[in-house]
Amino acid sequence: MTPDMPSSSSCRRARTSASCAICATLLLVLAACSPVFNWREVPLQGGELVALLPCKPDRAERQMPLGDQSVRVDMAGCETGGATFAVAHANAADATQAQAWMNAWRMQAYAQWAGARVEESPAGVVRAALAPAPLRLDASLPPADRSAPARQASLLWFAHRNRDGTVALYQATVLGSPSSPEAVENFFSGLRLPG
Repeated sequence: MTPDMPSSSSCRRARTSASCAICATLLLVLAACSPVFNWREVPLQGGELVALLPCKPDRAERQMPLGDQSVRVDMAGCETGGATFAVAHANAADATQAQAWMNAWRMQAYAQWAGARVEESPAGVVRAALAPAPLRLDASLPPADRSAPARQASLLWFAHRNRDGTVALYQATVLGSPSSPEAVENFFSGLRLPG
């Protein structure tokens, strides 16, 4: 072995170190490519509404009591980053029925969040019907155990007149505390109605 030539064991160590560095770099790149909030446009209710959801949604349908009626409600939602994001839809015969259903939905939310700090405010949704007017509710309930986080929810109700004269009524919901502070606003501002 000459003094200028590295030993075969030092060559193996150098290759192993280089391989480890490459693997570590690849792991970092792969982690950066799989964000918690993987926003995607999701058509809902036959393509009338497009929602921006932070994960791949599950879909369901169920009967829900709204006022004195049992109403079929279609839902799409997913859970990521510490919160559930969902959109529910029901078709009302007209604006009067849609307003009654929206009031019933609101009352159910108030009942579920009894004892919580609740703030209700008018909301803006591009191309939403004027009646019933879009409305937002934010609720926060302090935990029984002070070391646990507060329970939180943000709900947004809005309607859209369909081509056949019926009224599509929507409730968009974020339940929980998303790990990204802008996630709620991204979700609500990503709701798109047809022109």
